[in-house]
Amino acid sequence: MSKLPQQIRDAIQAKLWAECDERGWMSLPYAERAPFYERWTRDPAIGGQLAHMMDARAVRVYIKDTLVKPYVRERLLGSEDVVLATLGIEAVGDAPERFIKPHGLRLEDGRVLCWGRSREWKSILLAVFERGAARDASPFGVVLVESGQTEDPGRRKLVRDAAQRLGIARMEWLDDE
Repeated sequence: MSKLPQQIRDAIQAKLWAECDERGWMSLPYAERAPFYERWTRDPAIGGQLAHMMDARAVRVYIKDTLVKPYVRERLLGSEDVVLATLGIEAVGDAPERFIKPHGLRLEDGRVLCWGRSREWKSILLAVFERGAARDASPFGVVLVESGQTEDPGRRKLVRDAAQRLGIARMEWLDDE
């Protein structure tokens, strides 16, 4: 594979990210994302350009893992200030520990926070509980970015009940992501 020029990579990535914003990518179920990867792979302006510089069989994986995955990570990590505000926490500066999969923080005072898409609520609740227990810290807060999995009030009650049983002090949703 010849090296992909940064200017071309950035232009393709900007085009993909704009489309992700337009399509509400963070709320799309995984199954509904697959057709976009296929379309982008076949698009001469995206996959066609990439295929000139890499093995054509690697284009879809490159689009998914190298160009779009950072979009998801940035949207979730970029919402750290929003997460803190949602939980009523002042800006923390350098947290002693930061997590990914799911995203989270351990604050100086020992509170542990996690956030992510609502479709992953079970793993997020368990992660904040486990991270708190493993560090002799407090499983303080969870913020879920609504992705169509917990819009129903009954479903949200179930999630809140699970959080309460795990000793998680705050459970919030961001519906406008």
